[in-house]
Order: sequence, then structure tokens, then C-alpha cells
Amino acid sequence: MSGAEHGDGEPGGDAIVTTAWRLAEAEGWAGVTARRLAERADVDLGALYERFADREAVVAAVAVRGFADLSAALTAARTAVDCPAEVWPAVMAAYLDFAYAHPEIYDAMFAHTPDLTLGAEEVPETVAAAFGELRAALTASAAAQDDDTLAELGWSLLHGMVMLTRGGRLRPEAQEQREQLLGNHLFSPR
Repeated sequence: MSGAEHGDGEPGGDAIVTTAWRLAEAEGWAGVTARRLAERADVDLGALYERFADREAVVAAVAVRGFADLSAALTAARTAVDCPAEVWPAVMAAYLDFAYAHPEIYDAMFAHTPDLTLGAEEVPETVAAAFGELRAALTASAAAQDDDTLAELGWSLLHGMVMLTRGGRLRPEAQEQREQLLGNHLFSPR
């Protein structure tokens, strides 16, 4: 997990977030209780509650770190290719790789934290950075279209594919074909 190097600026907070991440990935969010989290992070329960008001605050901190890691993966994918036609497929693949490799963290980012939205008055920097990477990857496709709307559409398609695939609602044998179509045909540079 690359999130381990992201500090949240407060003593003990980073260890708690890292531990919550690991527990969620190993056992799901039901396994992330305050007592287990404090024990595994080697902090006392009082210190845990001083840093995080409740379990939702821990989940939100993990989600913010998840967005940071997703953004870093998208940036790496975008900057690793030179040809404009390869940017969106590379970023799309990095997004899907992250989502499938970290399903519990992805759920924290998108299902358990409704306040982490682009429409919020104060969106965390990591959420905006992930969106910015999707926007940058699709800029070549924008032509006379609004960049933000195109990025929202791209993000929506990726998220829908992730959730429907994880839920077993799409034909597994067609996954590669869906990814090819989304990566190479729907958002082709003009």
C-alpha cells in the first residue's frame, strides 16, 4: 500500500489510518472496530477518540488517502505515455487496476463517504486531484465539449464498470472487450 507514506499531520493519525486501511482490506469494514483499530495501531482507545471522533471519521481519512493513492497512480499512468491517443487508455487502466486491487478502499472513497464529492463546498485536495487527472487524460477528446463534463462522464463510466463488474452483473468474458471499447473508442482524440 503506497498510502503508508501519506501523513495526516497529527501524531498517531497516520498509524491509525494505515491500520484501518489494512484491516479493511483484510476483513472488510465490519472488521474495523475502534477497539481492534486501537490495539492493532498500538494506541490507546482514548488517543484514538482524541484523533477521530468516530468510525466514520476513520473511514473518511482512509478515503482521502485512497484518493491520494488513486491520483498518484493516474498521474503516473498519464505521464508514462507520449502519444495523446494512449493517455486515456493508460489512465483508465490505472483507475480500474486501483479499484479492483483495493475494493474496500474504493468503497470507502465512493460508498461510505458521501461528503467527499466534487459538488461539495470544500472538496479535499486529493478528490480534486483524482478528478483533475481524469480531466487531463480526456482533454484531447474534449474538442468543443466542456472538459469537466467530459471528465465527469468518463469517471461515471469507469465507476459504473467497476461496481457492475464487482457485483457480478456484467459478463466476465466480455470484460476485456468493454475495456477496449471504453479505452480506445468512446473517447478517441479528435
